[in-house]
This record gives sequence, structure tokens and C-alpha cells, in this order.
Amino acid sequence: MKKIRIGISIGDINGIGLEVILKTITDKRIIDRCVPVIYGSSKVISYHKNTTEIEDFDYHHTKGAENINDDKINIITCWNDSVNIKLGQVNETGGEFAIKSLEGAVSDLKMGLIDALVTAPIHKKAMNMAGFKYPGHTEYLTESFGIKESLMFMVNRDLRVGLVTNHLPITKVAENITRERILEKLNLMRETLRIDFGIDRPKIAVMGLNPHAGDDGVLGTEEDKIIIPALQEAKKKGIIAIGPYSADGFFGSGTYKNFDAILAMYHDQGLVPFKTLSFGDGVNYTAGLPIIRTSPDHGTAHDIAGKNEANPASFRQALFLAIDIVRHRTKYMEMNSNPLHKKNPIELAKMLKEEEKRLREMGEEVITED
Repeated sequence: MKKIRIGISIGDINGIGLEVILKTITDKRIIDRCVPVIYGSSKVISYHKNTTEIEDFDYHHTKGAENINDDKINIITCWNDSVNIKLGQVNETGGEFAIKSLEGAVSDLKMGLIDALVTAPIHKKAMNMAGFKYPGHTEYLTESFGIKESLMFMVNRDLRVGLVTNHLPITKVAENITRERILEKLNLMRETLRIDFGIDRPKIAVMGLNPHAGDDGVLGTEEDKIIIPALQEAKKKGIIAIGPYSADGFFGSGTYKNFDAILAMYHDQGLVPFKTLSFGDGVNYTAGLPIIRTSPDHGTAHDIAGKNEANPASFRQALFLAIDIVRHRTKYMEMNSNPLHKKNPIELAKMLKEEEKRLREMGEEVITED
């Protein structure tokens, strides 16, 4: 069976991205589960290797993904420039080479040369200084693959939180909460849970926008005018979506444990409880794309860059989740390419009975289970 190839973009070279990458992929067990393919420069990677005090780092260097060695860590050269690394500093250089790494990985992802992408953290100001016009990875990848809408989906074992709006100033959130967008996000979430996580009939909780979910219109009308009608429409489409819940009571009481996923209205409403419950072990997954992209749930942590203090747990979970989703999607595609799996259970039972009858009429022996 062909090994899964996981592309890795290195993020901001002045942050902790390469530290958590190297601490993860130099674990000997990783190469048994996948083929790590790092997009960057062997000189930059060697510099960071020295700060992490990793000694045993055996890799295959190549200029293109066509020559990947499936039995080694691979480094694909994305630039030959000399790079002035300034650990802990936010500057244009950090953004410039993060962009080059990301673009190289996405190019190979589009051509099917790698199976998934794990992105190390970028710093939004550094990216902006380097001319990156997107708020983050999510928006960049959504546009790159020609998708109208994707879903920022935070994942940690049984806790999964998606967002209606992503990286928006709080003053612009309410105007971007529409019935159509909520429906679209709910549909994306349901299909993602079915295809990428193997949950056939997911149960989704939906948060309100206002304090106490509007308190029957006293604290805001978005729940009554937008969110509840969206939930009613979702129900007609067969989506099990319940709410709107007041976020503080929902997470504080542990009600979140009763659901397969949660749809929050805006960034901090979803990410504050998510990171409180799972910081350092969560994963940011961009759902709804034709490709697979995951990322650790932390930032560039410039304050500890180069000090060998970064915890690789979240990056490791991002790598493992990417592998799992590749497998889930492959299994889903195999099942749905088999005509038997396209039948519902009643149709399938009827079809098998008719086949048994036909074989008996032909004089064939038919063995059935009790």
C-alpha cells in the first residue's frame, strides 16, 4: 500500500514552527505512518535543528516532489536565497519565506504530488509586511482552490468547534451573520463529519450571537430573525442542528459533551472555550476543501523561539489528524464507488433476497446466515 505523503509548510522562520516540526518528524515512528515532505531550505532547517539540539536527522534533499523518497524525511528546496534569521523578531523576512514555503506546498497539493498539507504557524503582521493579502491560511487556501466557502474547524478528540465568521473585527461580525451563511456552514460541517470523521448522523449544537442567546429579543434579535430560521431550514434538509445556545452556559455546564460538533458565530466565541479545554493539543482543520489541510492550534510564539521550549504536541496531533482524514476520505470514496454501498439498507436487503431467489431457481445452493 502506498504511504501517505504529508506536505509541511514551515511558517515563520523566526518563530517556533520549525522547532515543533523537527521535534515531531524526527520521532522514528513517524516515518512508518507517513512520508514527511518539508517545503523550505535545508540551510534554514539545519539552523533550527541546531537550536533544538537534535542530532539524528536523516533526510532526502530534492528540488521537486517527483523525486520524493518514501522511506525518508524529504526537504524540497523552495528558494536558494541566503536568509537572515532573526529568532523572536516579527519582520518582513519571516513573512516572505513563509509565503514561499506555503506556495510551494500548495502547488504540489494541486498536482496531487502530496496527499495533505500541515501548515506551521504564520504571523499575520509579518505576512502582511511581505504582501500577503489574506487574513490567514484558511482564506488563502479557500481562494486558491476556487471554493466559495470553507469552514474553520478546531478539533481535539471529541471536541470539534466550527466558525460562521473567521478573522473579522468584532464590529463586523453581526453584519456577516446571515441565514444563508449559517446554513452553508452547517452543511459543510455535516458533510465533513460524515466524510472526514466517519460520523454518519452528526449532532450539531449552534451558538447564539448575543449574550444569553438574545434573551427572547431583549438583548438582540439576531437569534429570532436569523439563527432560528436557519436552524428550521437546516432541519428540513436533514441536518441535526440544535440551538441557539448561550455560549457561556453551554460550555460551562459541560453540555458540549453531548454533541459531535459545535457551530460558533465568531472567532473568540468558539476559540476561547476550545483552547481553554484543549490548548496545546488541538488542531485547526480547514474543512470543505477538495484537499486536506491541518495546523497546530497555537501561534508563532516568538517569545520562546530558539529556546528549545516549544511543545510539539499540537503539531503532532495536526500531522496525525491529516493522516486519519486521508484514510477516512479514501475509505469513503471506495465505499461510494461500490454499487452495493450506494443502496440504503432496505434496498440492499431486497436486492439480496431477489438474488437468492434467482440462484435457487437456477438450482444453485444458497447459504444464508441465521
